[in-house]
Amino acid sequence: MFSANLIKFYKQLQPPKNLPAGVDVLFPQKDPTVMKVVAEFCKKYFNHNPKRRLMLGINPGRLGAGITGVNFTAPKQLTENCGIPHPFKPSSELSAEFMYEVITAYGGPQHFFNDWFMGSVCPLGFMKNGINMNYYDDKKLQMAVTPFIVQKIKEQIALGFKTDYCICIGGEKNFKFLTSLNKEQHWFKKIIPLPHPRFILQYRRKQKDAFIHQYLTALRLAE
Repeated sequence: MFSANLIKFYKQLQPPKNLPAGVDVLFPQKDPTVMKVVAEFCKKYFNHNPKRRLMLGINPGRLGAGITGVNFTAPKQLTENCGIPHPFKPSSELSAEFMYEVITAYGGPQHFFNDWFMGSVCPLGFMKNGINMNYYDDKKLQMAVTPFIVQKIKEQIALGFKTDYCICIGGEKNFKFLTSLNKEQHWFKKIIPLPHPRFILQYRRKQKDAFIHQYLTALRLAE
């Protein structure tokens, strides 16, 4: 069963070693309460076996997946959009808000997650001095986690995802890094870059509807 294999993937996550000094790992799945929520999410939306495609963000942040363990899903969306009960405070964050507007426009969570899985190039996040950090923000960090990233993408693909298309969320540095790995590993036939939801809502909110259309066009291109 696909959901069981996905749950196993998260249960077996272990942080990469030899990280630069001062960098902390954001690893919510080590908390049994979070892992219970992740399992409920997987059972609800991935309990059958159609082949899905991967949508890969950068890495989890502390206000979304860093709390819930579910990519691009803050506590508010977990309750209001997904119907998953949880003990977390009902907070939200910009990336989750945008992504669930896209998901609603696509046809709702059940339809969306039947076709797509929202993951990350790096499945664990990072913080420095209490602030979110992307894996590519520090060259030493990027070098330290690259073997981990390669292994985890391989493991996810082995779960049975389609590899004709992959959507990369974060159309500059994340796309460049994933593309360079893909040239070596030959995972995907084509990678489609999209601008990051936080950038959209923080700097281009007036054009939000146009960006939602851009996302839907990319998602449906792969149908």
